[in-house]
Amino acid sequence: METKISTIIDEHAADPARLIDILQALQNHFGFLSTDTVEQTAHLLNIPRSQIHSVIEFYSFLHSEPVGTYRILLSDCIIDTLHGFQTVMDAFCQKLDIQPETIRSDGKVSIATTSCTGFCDQGPAALINGIAVVALDADRVERIVNFIERGVPISEWPADFFHNEDNIQQHGFLLKQGVEAGSAIEALLDRGIEHILNELEQSGLRGCGGAGFPTVNKWRFCRQIEADAHYVVCNADEGEPGTFKDRVLLNNYADQVIEGMTLCGRIIGASQGFIYLRGEYLFLRQKLQQIIDQRRQNNWLGQAIAGVEGFDFDIEIRMGAGAYICGEESALLESLEGKRGVPRIRPPFPVTHGYLDKPTVINNVETFASAAKIALAGASSYNQVGTEDSPGSRLLSISGDCARPGIYEYPFGTTIKQILIDCGASHTRCVQVGGPSGALVANTDFQRQISFEDLPTGGSFMIFNDSRDPLAIATNFAHFFAHESCGFCTPCRVGTTLVKNRLDKVVKGLGSENDLAELKKLSHLVQHYSHCGLGQTATNPVMDSLTHFPEHYQAKVKDQPFTPAIDLEQALQQARVLTGRTDADAHLEQFNE
Repeated sequence: METKISTIIDEHAADPARLIDILQALQNHFGFLSTDTVEQTAHLLNIPRSQIHSVIEFYSFLHSEPVGTYRILLSDCIIDTLHGFQTVMDAFCQKLDIQPETIRSDGKVSIATTSCTGFCDQGPAALINGIAVVALDADRVERIVNFIERGVPISEWPADFFHNEDNIQQHGFLLKQGVEAGSAIEALLDRGIEHILNELEQSGLRGCGGAGFPTVNKWRFCRQIEADAHYVVCNADEGEPGTFKDRVLLNNYADQVIEGMTLCGRIIGASQGFIYLRGEYLFLRQKLQQIIDQRRQNNWLGQAIAGVEGFDFDIEIRMGAGAYICGEESALLESLEGKRGVPRIRPPFPVTHGYLDKPTVINNVETFASAAKIALAGASSYNQVGTEDSPGSRLLSISGDCARPGIYEYPFGTTIKQILIDCGASHTRCVQVGGPSGALVANTDFQRQISFEDLPTGGSFMIFNDSRDPLAIATNFAHFFAHESCGFCTPCRVGTTLVKNRLDKVVKGLGSENDLAELKKLSHLVQHYSHCGLGQTATNPVMDSLTHFPEHYQAKVKDQPFTPAIDLEQALQQARVLTGRTDADAHLEQFNE
């Protein structure tokens, strides 16, 4: 055991910044991270055991206890929930003789839920031993159960189990034609750094992860900072429920993304880049590594790129381990350094104090892909479409109640109404733009546009028809945020849980007008006093649904100033069973006389 641990740590250069990758490798070998494994790892890395235990507790894909030879994690994203999640969960539990959130008595299999896996267009979806399996139905469940009971290693399962579709439905500037490996780099070398920066400036390209910060400003500012090292980080941790565009880009346009990273490296003077790949996209890691290796062989990565002395830039893949908060750039940096993904206090910002406290550019997958295309085709090609304040286009991950879910590229300024027509949606009650942290838009506002001046979005576009309950949608999102809070600040850690509990009370029909007032008050506190964007946007779904669908809330509340959240008489039933009490004093009814 000690020899294997030592070997794995040596493979990662005994670097504490690679702690999460080290722990994942150890877990893959041993099945879980035991106390002995942690102690040995701490000794070899010369870091405290408490630091390792803290990291394991933070990330949902790391385990200090056995989770079985087969680990099934079903996505409970709202789209999966509406399209068969519960049926699939029930089928697995019945056929495997297991309960949710448990490991079977023989230690062979466990089943639990996980947040969005990035396959809302092909749900219900699950991760089985970390690998995505989509389009789950009764037949697939039956076959999976058969493999598990026969002990067939997942590496020997038929390839069709792990096949997934890209579902690119509409192409535009970014998707119509990919960038050939090396072509954007040659354009940079031919035209010069300032020319490419000017093209980026004229294009008006903004960050595509949701924040919308001008890309050229970030690159220029980082370029001006003097330091002994600069870094480039590609944020491929698209954990926002309903978003899957980065998955498709990495699967089909990885060369273009890496080309954009390499351009950035040359411009800011970085020799090292990282792709921070979300844990749910483990299936993409080998393919991405092969592309990186091929680019090294072709001299588009590594030392003296394209034969230019001093143009040194390489890329390393680092894996996330199941934490939504790591999509926030400073939390991502903490994770990249082998720590808990807790957002940093800012300023300073990553462009001056980023990875290992060095100047760092962090951009989204789509941003790097767009930058490469603009460097090659020019700003005029990019901003032929869009609006004055939002030039260009945006990729949308469209899912939910529509005939043709998938990836659509739209010019900024496109209306929700047009998008719904294109994807075959009908009788739509509302859409959630930008994921749970975005905006819930009712059908009375479908003339609104996708743009930074109206409806900014990181790419998620979830559609709900008139058979869907807005309260069920808001409740799913409230549970998501309460679960994903990193716990750093009290307003988010406590507030999201209080909002979730209060909303559950209303949905159960135990709420009153006072509870609706408390929901609004709590939501305001969480929005205005949380440390980072997670808390500041966590209560958007509740507030939006209260605004647009008040009748659904009113239908649930009782005409009383206050109602308790629990039935105390029913709550005592377990105690009566355990104590064998059936007498009148064990019931509350007598006190109501």
